[in-house]
Amino acid sequence: MKGLLLALILSLAAGTAAAQSGKRNEGKLKAQNMSREERQRMREDMRGVYRDRGGRPAEKQRQMSPEEREKLRRDLEDANRDLRRGRP
Repeated sequence: MKGLLLALILSLAAGTAAAQSGKRNEGKLKAQNMSREERQRMREDMRGVYRDRGGRPAEKQRQMSPEEREKLRRDLEDANRDLRRGRP
């Protein structure tokens, strides 16, 4: 009886593992099925994104005033207190 149960559990585990490996390969198959034009268009789109992003300097964070820091601290404490109590 124990042997039958063990065989059943092992077969279920093996089936689940086989199903997961099939999903993992879907992304690779989609990439292989892209046409040359689609790949080229995707490359150009990504170049444009990086080009646009690279031209702008990063925005500097401004210093918070003591009042803003205190308000932020109180808001965080209130939110944490509400989470502990279970209120959204």
